[in-house]
Amino acid sequence: MIYLSKFIYGRPYQETAAGPQFAPCAPHSVLSRLGDKWTILVMSHLAIAQGYKLRYSELKRGIEGITQRMLTLKVRNLERDGLIVRHYYSEVPPRVEYELSTLGASMLPALEGFTAWISHNWQQIEENRRRFDTEVSKE
Repeated sequence: MIYLSKFIYGRPYQETAAGPQFAPCAPHSVLSRLGDKWTILVMSHLAIAQGYKLRYSELKRGIEGITQRMLTLKVRNLERDGLIVRHYYSEVPPRVEYELSTLGASMLPALEGFTAWISHNWQQIEENRRRFDTEVSKE
């Protein structure tokens, strides 16, 4: 028996006789995409670019360790989600630029909060992992 719909940090759940019940929903795929390290770096790089716009080669050069294939996948998925806009210029040689969309730019404050939390807490998380791994290895 379901009693009421409630929310925790914007996420809906149902109170049932057996306790809280969370159901998978469409936003999970969005959360997975936006929480990905390469996506965060692409969005961050575009955020500091003049006019939020960069050529593909500038994006690749500014993100240490990203492969051409990975960058292609990320910009394609971000374009599909409407977070960036791809501009193709039929010049010789052809030129492609990527720009944060209005929707993508509206995500920047949330991204800032998320990355600030990580920056503030990552050392504690690493220490917790070391402690946990040590304790588990003793069992």
